Amino acid sequence: MTGLPISTELVDELNAVSRPALDDEYDALGRKLARRGIAIDAVKDKVKAFGVAVPSWGAGRGGTRFAKFPIAGEPTNIHEKLEDCAVIQQLGRATPRVSPHFPWDFVDDYAALREEAESYGLGFDAVNSNTFQDQPGQPHSYATGSLSSTREATRQQAIAHNIECIAIGRKLGSRALTVWVGDGTNFPGQQDLGRSLDRYLDAAAQVYAALPGDWTMMLEHKMFEPAFYSSVIADWGSSLLAAQALGDKCKCLVDLGHHAPNVNIEQIVARLHHAGKLGGFHFNDSKYGDDDLDSGSINPHQLFLVFNELIEAERNPRSGFEPAYMIDQSHNVTDPIESMLSSGETIAGCYARALLVDRDALHAAQNDNDVMLAFRTLRGAYETDVAPILSKARDEQGGAIDWLATYRRSKYRERKSQERKSVGLGAGIV
Repeated sequence: MTGLPISTELVDELNAVSRPALDDEYDALGRKLARRGIAIDAVKDKVKAFGVAVPSWGAGRGGTRFAKFPIAGEPTNIHEKLEDCAVIQQLGRATPRVSPHFPWDFVDDYAALREEAESYGLGFDAVNSNTFQDQPGQPHSYATGSLSSTREATRQQAIAHNIECIAIGRKLGSRALTVWVGDGTNFPGQQDLGRSLDRYLDAAAQVYAALPGDWTMMLEHKMFEPAFYSSVIADWGSSLLAAQALGDKCKCLVDLGHHAPNVNIEQIVARLHHAGKLGGFHFNDSKYGDDDLDSGSINPHQLFLVFNELIEAERNPRSGFEPAYMIDQSHNVTDPIESMLSSGETIAGCYARALLVDRDALHAAQNDNDVMLAFRTLRGAYETDVAPILSKARDEQGGAIDWLATYRRSKYRERKSQERKSVGLGAGIV
């Protein structure tokens, strides 16, 4: 590994200052967990092995639906995005992979891009296609649909783009394609709701047929936006129906912000696992709609409950259990690097808390219909402060015990603001 963006000497210096207090807190938590029959080092080792991908587009600031307020030093191309993602992994040690998005991340030499990522200690996760946005020189518009368009030429254009993404992904070492379409309607009667799904399934089947043998195609559903009356793949039921129709290599991706308010997302996790179609997650948080807020910033308990179901699924793999985890959030008012470091820590923390659940006690209480004992068994794990475990895991892997202080002391953002050109004003979430 060469060319890490943050000085390792700085990381070591600040860790040395923080380590005595961390060791004391870790030992105290270890004694507390030991009284519950839990070996703290075993939990820490699982946290060290856990990883969540970061989105290349998440390294830049997002925007509201009306305006974008860029931050100085924001990345303007995939090379600068990789450098920022390397900072997140170097300090946080929970995000070893990057998920690219095309055509935003097109380059001429993908073998060189893969080597560039590897020099930072990064790999590539699922590749993402974009048929929800027209590009310069594009012959057919996606304004009224892509994979479900009423126009054959538009559907074939969207199919070709997805197949191109697969070809790029093979060069990058990826093994998954994520497909989200903005297809839908804004007025009753605008399209035949049944035939639009038929067209989507037919087009998606042509993409599916191009998958290599060891690849997964993940279908992402979204309740609304940009289509506000109907969306072709609007919910987990539509996603499951499509994945079952397409074949074994097609699974469902759950974005935590793509649901109606108060939807029981953890139950969706259990249902998709039961069907053998749980493909992965896009982690973020939501207050009103698809806000793409930092993971766990609004409802960390829900994130914990999702991981509780994931631990259950891991213990009972049925037809297999290999979900892909990725952060997918938009940073409007923070430094995106700080937000993704915070989210990575929050996600790993919910995973660690779920590992602390006394499964035997929980199952016994559930079987006895002891409602309060079952609830308190979960709540006891959730209320455990796992920060010493997360910090110790980072320290042992060369990351930063206090990632926020280390990042700010490095003045990385200030340096990049001098080196990079401005992205300029704009609009839109990404």
